[in-house]
Parts: sequence; C-alpha cells; structure tokens
Amino acid sequence: MTTQPIPAFPVTQAQALDPAWLTSALAPLTGGARITAVETVEVIRTVATKIRFTVTCEGASTAAPTAKIALCLKGLLDVDEQMAQGGAVTLLEADFYDKLAPHLPVRRPDCVATVTDPAGKFAIVIMRDVIGQGGRFCSALEPFSAEQAAASLEQLALLHSGSALLGRMPWIRPRLADFVRNTYVPLPLLQEMLNGKRGEGLPERTRDATLLLKALAALAEQDAAGPQYLIHGDSHAGNIYRTPEGAGLIDWQLLQRGGWALDIAYHIAAVLPVETAAREERHLLGQYLRTMQRLGCEVPAPEAAWAAYRTALVYGYYLWSITRRVEPAITNLFVNRLGSAVTRHDSFALLGV
Repeated sequence: MTTQPIPAFPVTQAQALDPAWLTSALAPLTGGARITAVETVEVIRTVATKIRFTVTCEGASTAAPTAKIALCLKGLLDVDEQMAQGGAVTLLEADFYDKLAPHLPVRRPDCVATVTDPAGKFAIVIMRDVIGQGGRFCSALEPFSAEQAAASLEQLALLHSGSALLGRMPWIRPRLADFVRNTYVPLPLLQEMLNGKRGEGLPERTRDATLLLKALAALAEQDAAGPQYLIHGDSHAGNIYRTPEGAGLIDWQLLQRGGWALDIAYHIAAVLPVETAAREERHLLGQYLRTMQRLGCEVPAPEAAWAAYRTALVYGYYLWSITRRVEPAITNLFVNRLGSAVTRHDSFALLGV
C-alpha cells in the first residue's frame, strides 16, 4: 500500500463516493478494477467524517468478474474554512497507517489506501469496514467493565512498547506543549463551558478554567522532562472497538510522543463509571505495568507510576473540557468522569496549582 497523490481530491461526501474517484483511490486494493456502484451504509460526522460504504467493482479477476467490498472512508469533508485548517491531523493519521502501523502489533483497522491532496494539506484514509468484519465500536454511553478496560489497556501497552520507533520517525511530535501554546478555546469561553452542563456536579476548583490551564502547563513541563513513549493521545471509549479476537484501537489523529501515563490515566478515567474507576484504577495500572514488563519495557516503581497517573489525569480532562463538536451527552459524561478523577486525586495540587 502506498499513498496515492490523486489530483481531483474530494472535499465533499459526494465527491469522495464518486465511482470514478474511488476507482483511482482503491487501485492498491483492486488492481485498478472499475468501481461500478457505491452504496452508503452509515455516515458519522464529528470533526472528521466517517463513511461506511460498499463498492461493487468489475474486472477484479476472471474467476470473480464482480466483487462487493465493505469499506470505511475517513476525511475532512463538507467542512467550513475554520475546520479545514485542521487538515494536518488527517495527514498524521495517513502517516500512521503508511509508515508506522506495519511495524506495530497493535490491533487496528486494515487500511487499504491513503490519498493525499496535491498540495499535501489533507489526506483521506480508506479502511476495511470493522463492523462488516464482525467488530463493534464502543461508546461513552456504554460503560466498560474493569475486564474490558484491561483488554484495551493491553493494546495501549502494545503501542507503547513500540516506542523505539520514535528515533526513526521525527514526524511524531509531542503535543502537550502545543495545547498550552495554542488557544483552542479562549479562556472566557472555556470557563463558560465548564460552568454549563458539562461541569455539573464538579467542585468549583475543578471547574476553574484558569487553574486547569495552569495545571496543563505544569503537566506539559513535567511530561517533557520524562521518558517519551509512542502514545495514542485520545484513548477514550469511542476510539476502541471490539472483535471476536479482542479489543482494537482507531483514530490516530492525536498520535504523539509523550509520557505513557497520558494514555493510561485518560483511558481508565474516561471509560469507567466514576465509582468503578475509583475502585479499580490502581489494580488496572498494575496490570498495565506488568504487561509492559512482559513486553520487555522498563517501567517505573509502583509509587512513581501512581504519581504519574494522578497528574496525567489533567490531560484527558482538558481535551474533553474544550470539545465542542461531539454529542453533548457524550461530552458531558466524559468531562464528569475525568473531572471527578482530577478531583479525587487533587491533580491540580499535585502539579503545584
């Protein structure tokens, strides 16, 4: 599979599902067979658009003159100028599948083609349809059990165990400092959002946007001084899927280098109900550390790991505090779970805020 620089790069859903364009885009999969029909199965719009669809192609082989293939396409489609400025994250995901995924044992969707626009500002990723292969995507509205969280933590450990690859891939950058430098949501608006539905039930100190930004800056400084791992960066429930073979990871738009605890604290606190997380988090952390040891990785002592976990909770809490293009029920639930964990561990104070 190689990236295909196709001039007529689609910017709308209709263009992306055009049979002529798909004939060119899917050439690495079909050998250039002509796409004769496209059927849309499901469209999911958040920041990027995900389209589940099937294609019928002719001339794939003499033995099978026609074939129907279930696929999923992801890209920035039908977006305004402001959202289009985020095209770099689509390139990052394409680079993950092209340059990094072949070297990792992590379970992820089978990518069949990546397509970049001629100016190199955007990319589209086309994968086999996980649902069509018997998989099922998880949701914030369907809480994990501790056993299910342990299964996805194992996949994160497999990802982290590939951190030696970072030396060969300088395009994978740290992201925490970017979040501190760039004002993705102005402070007054962030405070207004935390004072609204998403912050209900959290203490005033946890909902203080000024304190949150100070804690994020302190975490970025602490994280940059520690060992750097290959991390997913957005390990919430919606980016986990389950197959008969086990859990898998999707959505590599926040792929980065950083401390292992950013992924682990975020995942445990986001996918588990508050009471379950409070009861199970230390045990799950221990399971993750043992998995890393089994994979040949050095891990910190238990108390040092626990301290890293407790401060790293600020990362996931910040990401969901600034989220604006996701269903409110999901955003509010993640902010509550992650904010409750920040409160329970007094993460701000641990970071000197």
